[in-house]
Amino acid sequence: MIPYVREMQFEYGRCDQVSPLIRRVICNNPGPFTFLGTATFIVGRGEVAVIDPGPDQPEHLEAILAAVEGERVSHILVTHHHSDHSPLAGPLKERTGAPIYGCAVAKVETAAESTVRTEAGHDLGFRPDISVCEGARIEGPGWTIEAIPTPGHTSNHICYALEEENALFSGDHIMGWSTTVITPPDGDMAAYFASLERIRARGFGTLWPTHGPPVREVAPFIDAYVAHRRQREAQVVKAVGEGLARIRDMVPVLYAEVDPRLHPAAARSVLAHLIDLTQRGVVTADGPPGPDSAYRLAG
Repeated sequence: MIPYVREMQFEYGRCDQVSPLIRRVICNNPGPFTFLGTATFIVGRGEVAVIDPGPDQPEHLEAILAAVEGERVSHILVTHHHSDHSPLAGPLKERTGAPIYGCAVAKVETAAESTVRTEAGHDLGFRPDISVCEGARIEGPGWTIEAIPTPGHTSNHICYALEEENALFSGDHIMGWSTTVITPPDGDMAAYFASLERIRARGFGTLWPTHGPPVREVAPFIDAYVAHRRQREAQVVKAVGEGLARIRDMVPVLYAEVDPRLHPAAARSVLAHLIDLTQRGVVTADGPPGPDSAYRLAG
């Protein structure tokens, strides 16, 4: 069982010092995918980096600017192109002059691929000034950040490690309040498992997700995250073996205790598992694996 952490003290728009080098401002955009809202992190003093500016919400922009009044924003870092993370990067750049760091998505989903709304939406116009798709080292006075590619949730997801505190800004890659949605074609389950292993191997002391409170017991939390995914994978295989050939038949059974509002997202995660299982030769589909395909066990 995943040891979720969901309790946190905050006020929307207020800037809180949450560690020696980190401040946090939470946007008033709660929801089934954003939890209490998007957390924008400010790293350093005097010359600062802003991580995940958030949705295009004018009052949140003003809250960020108030939090850094008298300081210089030197870097704007974005974890990925979802609309609760990246749209405010442009307006923040206009007001501060800071360049935007991140990874542009390689392929924009087609209308047919995007018919199921599983997130706050995509920021299709997101284009960073400086690409960190292959990783990067970003420095300011008293702080050092490493961009770590972590595809899975999206193809362009980047986590940012703060060297001085052995901490990781984990975006939506690992969240304390919930599991992460993997929604093909941009989301990829095999890549997600590999990225989880990459982060687990680094031994971070704290995770700062963009939604929800920090994760302090990192190693056991990631272990539980991986175990949960593998358990879900086994449930999908079992469901296929029992004759539930289509995703629409599996989701109500596998996610019976989950908020029905999240069932469309759950269906995409099941699809991500089935694509991975098909590629590994565990199951087969009646054609290319897709949301309406019929699946059966291989052999």
